[in-house]
Amino acid sequence: MIRPLSKTLAAIAVCLGAAAPAAADAPRLDWRALPLPAIDGRSLDPAQLAGKVVLVVNTASQCGFTPQYKGLQALWREYRDKGVVILGIPSNDFGAQEPASNAEVAKFCEINYGVDFPLMAKQVVSGKDAHPLYRWAAERTGPLGVPRWNFHKLLIGSDGRLLDWFASTTAPDSAKLRAALDKAVMRRQ
Repeated sequence: MIRPLSKTLAAIAVCLGAAAPAAADAPRLDWRALPLPAIDGRSLDPAQLAGKVVLVVNTASQCGFTPQYKGLQALWREYRDKGVVILGIPSNDFGAQEPASNAEVAKFCEINYGVDFPLMAKQVVSGKDAHPLYRWAAERTGPLGVPRWNFHKLLIGSDGRLLDWFASTTAPDSAKLRAALDKAVMRRQ
C-alpha cells in the first residue's frame, strides 16, 4: 500500500514542480568544469554564467511546450540586466521532438521566437548519458527534479547552488517562477 501512495505523491510533486530545498553545504556548480558547447559550434564562455542566476531549460522545437520559447525570451529581456541568464539546452530525449541539427534549431528559434539568449548544442539531459550539468542536478534533487519532458527548468543561484526546479507545465510567466527569479536576484545583490 505504501508503494502506490509513494507513486501518487511523486506524480503530484512532479506536476507541481516541487523541489527539495538546496542545502547550504551542497556542492556548488562550477561552470568552468563543464563542457559548454554552444549551438553555433563554439563554446560558451563560463564567465557568461559564473556569478549569475541561471535558468536552465531543456528545449525541443516540435513539442506542445515549444511556445514557451516566447516567454523565455521575454524573461531574458526583462532579467538579463539583473544578472540572470536563460540557458536553452535542446534535447531529443523526449518523444524525439528535437530531430533537427544544431543549425536548424538555432534558425528555428531565431525566426519563430526571436531567441537571442544562449543556446547550447543539443545534449542528452536524462539517464546515465546525461550532460554533466543534469547529472549534477539529479544528485541534488533525486528522481523528482530531473527532466521528465521538454521545457523542464532548473534555477541555479549566482553561488552555484541549485535553488529550485520547475516542471514543464510551469510557464515562463508563471508567478511561481517569477517569484523564484526575483528572490534569486535579491540574493545575488
